Amino acid sequence: MISIVPSLPTLNDQARSLADKWGLSFAKSSDDTYYLELTPQRLQLIQSGSHVAGPIYVDFVSGQVAHRRQFGGGKSQVIAKAVGLNKITAPLILDATAGMGKDAFVFASLGARVILMERSPVASALLFDGLVRGEMDNGITHIIERMSFIKGDARLLNTDNGVHLKETPDIIYLDPMFPHRKKSALVKKEMLAFQSLIGDDNDSDELLANCQNIAKKRVVVKRPIKAPWLNDQKPTLTMKMKKHRFDIY
Repeated sequence: MISIVPSLPTLNDQARSLADKWGLSFAKSSDDTYYLELTPQRLQLIQSGSHVAGPIYVDFVSGQVAHRRQFGGGKSQVIAKAVGLNKITAPLILDATAGMGKDAFVFASLGARVILMERSPVASALLFDGLVRGEMDNGITHIIERMSFIKGDARLLNTDNGVHLKETPDIIYLDPMFPHRKKSALVKKEMLAFQSLIGDDNDSDELLANCQNIAKKRVVVKRPIKAPWLNDQKPTLTMKMKKHRFDIY
């Protein structure tokens, strides 16, 4: 089990509370390969050893996400067209495999209401921490207010054993981890570390059928460009980019 480790003794109580919230363990120090570190600034994933990725954390305020928000192309970008943001005004989108929340933030920045769903306790803890910090930044508060988070497994969505949504989403967006991604210069160390910890979504075929029964308008699946269709089901439409594509059902 992944531990939450406080960087300062004054953060012990807060770290214990987070461990309880996300079903993780609390430790004053850790020699584990991976652990979550709580600092005064943020919660971050640490990988021990040499030549490893730096701290991994969710950042909606600066860096790549901020650049994408300002210069990404707005509703004319392919991902926006795939989910219908160029046609549907202020839709409710469920990002059922939210991960680090980057695509969900794009949807929210373009006016959609977005529910972020994630089943991994580690990813959930990082994502929720990023949302809390983002809400405190005046520059993006209005965007974060359109985003909400639920922890759960989308395969069980609206079933007796799963989470029940209060409102039916117009669009469900899926970006499952692809198990056969090659380690290359095209994949950043941070994402390889994150994927190796979170694990591949080998059960992702089960997602599609359940989500098709729930979404009002469409289900959109993000896939590596040469990956097979999810659940071997041919999409209604496909929009391609250089490295990946969006299969629309």
